[in-house]
Amino acid sequence: MDPELRSAIGRIARVPQLLIACDYDGTLAPIVEDPSTAVPLPESVAAIRALAALPQTSVAVVSGRALRDLAALSRLPSEVHLVGSHGSEFDIGFVERLSPELVAVRTQVRNALREIAAEHPGIRLERKPASVAVHTRGVDPQVAAAAIEAVRNGPATFDGVTVTQGKEVIELSVVATHKGTAVDQLRTQLSASAVLFIGDDVTDENAFGNLHGPDLGIKIGPGETKAGFRVAEPIEAARALGLLLETRRHWLFGERAVPIERHSMLANGRTVALLTPEAKVSWLCHPKPDSAAIFADLVGGSPAGHFSVAPERGGIPLGQRYRSGTMTVETRWSGLTVTDWLDKPARETTPDGPAVVTGDSTLVRVLTGNGRVRVEFAPRPEFGQVAVQLQPLGDGLLVLGSNEPVALYSPGVEWQVNNDGGYETAKAVVDLSAAGGQVVLELRFGTHSLEHHRVPIHERQAAAEQPWKDWVASLRLPSTSRDLVARSALTLRGLCHETTGSILAAATTSLPEELGGVRNWDYRYCWLRDAALTARALVDLGSIEEAEAFLRWVDGCIERTGGHPERLHPLYTIDGYELGAEAVIDTLPGYAGSRPVRVGNLANHQLQLDVFGPIADLIAAVADARGSVRDDEWRVLENMVEAVRRRWHEPDHGIWEARLPPRHHVFSKVMCWMTVDRALHVMRQHGGEDRSEWKDLRDRIGANVLEHGWHDDVEAYSVAYGDEDMDASSLWIGLSGLLPGDDPRFLSTVLKIEADLRSGPVVYRYHWDDGLPGREGGFHICTAWLIEAYLRTGRRTDAEELFAQMVLTAGPTGLLPEQYDPLAERGLGNHPQAYSHLGLIRCALLLDNMLKQ
Repeated sequence: MDPELRSAIGRIARVPQLLIACDYDGTLAPIVEDPSTAVPLPESVAAIRALAALPQTSVAVVSGRALRDLAALSRLPSEVHLVGSHGSEFDIGFVERLSPELVAVRTQVRNALREIAAEHPGIRLERKPASVAVHTRGVDPQVAAAAIEAVRNGPATFDGVTVTQGKEVIELSVVATHKGTAVDQLRTQLSASAVLFIGDDVTDENAFGNLHGPDLGIKIGPGETKAGFRVAEPIEAARALGLLLETRRHWLFGERAVPIERHSMLANGRTVALLTPEAKVSWLCHPKPDSAAIFADLVGGSPAGHFSVAPERGGIPLGQRYRSGTMTVETRWSGLTVTDWLDKPARETTPDGPAVVTGDSTLVRVLTGNGRVRVEFAPRPEFGQVAVQLQPLGDGLLVLGSNEPVALYSPGVEWQVNNDGGYETAKAVVDLSAAGGQVVLELRFGTHSLEHHRVPIHERQAAAEQPWKDWVASLRLPSTSRDLVARSALTLRGLCHETTGSILAAATTSLPEELGGVRNWDYRYCWLRDAALTARALVDLGSIEEAEAFLRWVDGCIERTGGHPERLHPLYTIDGYELGAEAVIDTLPGYAGSRPVRVGNLANHQLQLDVFGPIADLIAAVADARGSVRDDEWRVLENMVEAVRRRWHEPDHGIWEARLPPRHHVFSKVMCWMTVDRALHVMRQHGGEDRSEWKDLRDRIGANVLEHGWHDDVEAYSVAYGDEDMDASSLWIGLSGLLPGDDPRFLSTVLKIEADLRSGPVVYRYHWDDGLPGREGGFHICTAWLIEAYLRTGRRTDAEELFAQMVLTAGPTGLLPEQYDPLAERGLGNHPQAYSHLGLIRCALLLDNMLKQ
């Protein structure tokens, strides 16, 4: 197939709502002498049927034949829209809708044409509901020409008659339409984003002429045409439909989706990347984790960008692992090891000059071994919305056409650059034995430099890994699941943005809470709640650096409220500013076909009164660990209490950000209580005083939630005042310390949540209607809360058992997404998720403390 046509089909296959419209004779069915025997090609029928069965895909056959004849001959399923008589017939009952005036004109035309046919032997008339077609195929040319002349000078001139000229046919209709208007009408009715039209006849030019924008026209056979592409015969059109089917099916349902939890994360404090078990870089945003992705294979398949390395012979890797105490990942095949890490710009100098050749982060990929390796480099900046060119130059490739300069340093690698649908991809086969057993690939961001780095690669790797190793060595790790806790701690540290102090909720956007569903959100931002809980988990392990940086970041956010801390948003960009509008990238199919792929998060505009509690709790933990409170932390603490004082009595949207009207959520009220309680602790322990107005506020909030949050009918603290539905977050009525572990009300709440929301190794957030379709998996953070509740209520064995089950849900390199489906036994949601890892750390520490008692 023509490479340009192949590329065009690849582009149109990825539009959100696609309409495929085809002519019948000469397109789906080859031209034959007897029109009554024109049956479609089996290959075309198979493709048409399969395309019509796809979601977001409509198929129509637009023919000059009468609708009844078209239906009888094609025998296509009801999912295929049939349009007859060049657009005059859209359904079987069309003839009944003709006005009496049009019926009279049609009768006049039929009578005149019968007379012409009687005078010209061999002429065949085809009667249709709104027209009559005059066929001259197989008729002596002189007789045919005379008949056509008679038609043109006679009935074709009648008032209200529209003439359509085709191959060896002329048609007179009492309805002014043609295939172009028919396709436009279908486009409107079906809300199509783009149209692919295939035809061979002169009458199809009306449809080709009406195509525009992303539409695609394919002409079959010779002759002048307005179509953008041409194939020689119907079987080639069938092949084009087959390619369209294959490409669109992959786009809609996703290529083979690697289980979410099997991805490993690379991090360097500036950005993050995800790696599949087969060493494909499937996710990387630049320059920051909340920037647009340059590799979005994770949510868009191969066309959305990736960087792949694999043995030429293929095969599944022997395994993948993190190097101990680092964020460096090794993927191993027999004869090949791929070592990946994200590096920072070097700051050292050498006697020969500066060692810096990179402008920002660098993805380093070291290939060692003795075999032949296939490498494929497909950068797609801005989630694939920007087409770039790859220019081989010296020791690598330049990525041209993007605002951010990017270069791939790859000495000794000979690249072949191919164009695929307007996007360029570089491929190479590397013989490691011939290269001395090692090849280094460096994807350098923020520069077009392809200079040799003066620091040897093994020294650079050691320099990149040592800070991670030193940090882990400084932690107070529990004996319970020690290695997994260390990996969780490193993961949380990797989600910290060193430049700003903010902390990501997760590394990705739009990984689904239900495969194929719409519960797909963007978590690449800093939620005040999530970040505070993350920093608190690291403080518990003995590291306060991340908490101090985050609290400085919070101080900046508060300052920008102009003295109104109660106006804090639930989440901010990494830089601490308000998010833009939530948007959808409708050209991406989503992970395993789970759409839409979202950028931004509408929860930014919600009121979530619970966010102040975790921040106050974090300040208390930092102060206790350090023995003092810094000025910026005092400011943050006082602002948190003031925000609670002003708004605690209001309904809010709650921790789960349901897109429903505000309610008096029990969790939010408990967190307001905890804000003031922890502030009082800090004042007593590190300020040497108590504040009576704070104590009165705390007690007033506590009394309110204890009275109104309890639901007599369910015998538990429910999701919100007056609601019977249960919510896992209500466990915080005891986890916060508002109720003691042996209080009957807390014990009853734990039992109710266990009965309603636990399913094997997971605990669901809730089962109440949140206004969105579909379902979700169990939340790891909720599972962690129930484990802690078990421990607080004396159910140690149950806690140990549930923790063991939770640990088993982790991926092979120890990472956890947001959720887990206990039926499908696979992870769901964005990955890796800070909530999940901080929950695991908290549980391991609590279990460890229990063992020591």
